[in-house]
Amino acid sequence: MLGVIARTVHRHVEIDDVRVFYRESVPDHADAPVLLLLHGFPSASHQFRRLIDSLGSHYRLIAPDYPGFGHTRTPDGFEYTFDRLADITEGFVQSLGLDRFVMYVFDFGAPVGFRIAERHPEWIAGLVVQNANAYEEGLSDMARGLVELTPDTPSAQSTIDDVLTLAGTRGQYETGVTDPDLVAPDGWTLDQHFLDQPGRKDAQRSLIFDYHTNVERYGRWQAWLRRHTPPALVLWGTGDPFFTEPGAHAYLRDLPDAELHLFDTGHFALETRLPDIAPLTADFLDRAWK
Repeated sequence: MLGVIARTVHRHVEIDDVRVFYRESVPDHADAPVLLLLHGFPSASHQFRRLIDSLGSHYRLIAPDYPGFGHTRTPDGFEYTFDRLADITEGFVQSLGLDRFVMYVFDFGAPVGFRIAERHPEWIAGLVVQNANAYEEGLSDMARGLVELTPDTPSAQSTIDDVLTLAGTRGQYETGVTDPDLVAPDGWTLDQHFLDQPGRKDAQRSLIFDYHTNVERYGRWQAWLRRHTPPALVLWGTGDPFFTEPGAHAYLRDLPDAELHLFDTGHFALETRLPDIAPLTADFLDRAWK
């Protein structure tokens, strides 16, 4: 018997002169649990399409594109910092009238999501953490090198620009993956399409130069986890070139009741391990949504 594929709508909402694009599943029941999907670099909400198809008929899955990513459009002079990405995402949540949801954080989704969680702990019914780092020990040497870059660092721009090429984007999808045949080329191709649009690489350079503000907040986010103890499901591709396996285990230090699953794959774990991750996420939503 064929599984039920979700019906998904694609919309925009205006937040502080930013035209935020988002995709949202239409579940069978109006009171279905809500899962806010916060994407990573250099992708956008399209990275969650297959997860939305898999779970969206039973749960309300909502995935926005941040400013500087995907189909979201920003005005001239927008300041690309993680604080501003969180501001716009917070406004997006409020515009949809969401006051409680499970939050799925991946990569850049951690600095955006944890800023929102600090501001509105009452919104967070639970966390799904997928290769979303919040601990010093989770930073690879490559990640540390990027974090340390400043506009005054010699060769900083060329170092960042190497990451923003098609080869660099493709490498983020394939590094650490045991079977590259499972990775569709559509993800890195679409990501690069958006990266190559006017102004987008400047936005990414600004965010990389601002990434140190996230590392500086790690202690605050860890304290937030200990204070609020949200139910948590930690999912991690162990071949991630940016965020290493110790960063996954570190969550258990602050959330000892969290459920941890490690996968022999890379950064974009959904690309190859969706058959494992989708049912784990569904089961977690059922338990966290009380």
